[in-house]
Amino acid sequence: MSYDLASVIRRLRISPKAITASIWQEAVGPRITRDGEQPAMPDASEQTSSDHRAADIVVRGIERDILSGDLPDRSPLPAERDLMVKYGTSRTVIREAITALSNRGLVENRPRFRPIARMPGYDTALDAAGGIVKHLLSASGGVRTLYDSRIFLERALARDAATSARKTDIENLKEALAANQAAIGDSASFHATDIAFHRVLYQVPDNPIFPAIHQAYTSWLAPHWEKMLRSPERNRVNYQSHKAIFDAIVERDPDAAEQALASHLNAAWEYVRVTFEADQT
Repeated sequence: MSYDLASVIRRLRISPKAITASIWQEAVGPRITRDGEQPAMPDASEQTSSDHRAADIVVRGIERDILSGDLPDRSPLPAERDLMVKYGTSRTVIREAITALSNRGLVENRPRFRPIARMPGYDTALDAAGGIVKHLLSASGGVRTLYDSRIFLERALARDAATSARKTDIENLKEALAANQAAIGDSASFHATDIAFHRVLYQVPDNPIFPAIHQAYTSWLAPHWEKMLRSPERNRVNYQSHKAIFDAIVERDPDAAEQALASHLNAAWEYVRVTFEADQT
């Protein structure tokens, strides 16, 4: 005896709609509703929104681990695959979260290297602004604007050092000046000791913001500053300028310290402005 499919369904009293739902359940998984209809797939905007929400969860989790010390400062983050397992999400979401953390200064992210945790501080805040600052420096007059702000700040620091420098500060300046003099014949070393001498001025107020600002200036201006032509003769002139600043501080003469600092940095600009202006024309 043979039966067609319709008669079998009638004899078994199975609803055709239930058959349809069963077939679709096998095809598309558990997203079938009770009435046998498949919900509409989310559109691209809904999927993007979902990814953003998932990335926010990852960001909050990693941020919590950094702030609590579970991820120590400058330690590598877990491998990308481990983070995917921990947060139960995709590689795309993990990478979006790492980018967001990097923009906040909580992660140092470099190509081909595992991201590094960064405990929030003034230096990380300024590092996070670095990308924007470097963009501004590419505009006409951008480098000069930043450099003028450095001159303004260091004039104040020189005055402060002349009135407030402690014995240890004077010793630190003296050591930095001696290293600067010893490096006159080696321009690369002289440049490093030049930076170190100015760094001491930022350390005198004993305020963590100022050393972070000095590091930021050094980083932001470095691509341009490294183009400056150097020679032992020019190094000697710069050393003498540093000595004039030091002598005024030791003599507790804030006016002379400020003037020596301003003359030094303004003269330095004349040696490097051609390379800056060439980049911005």
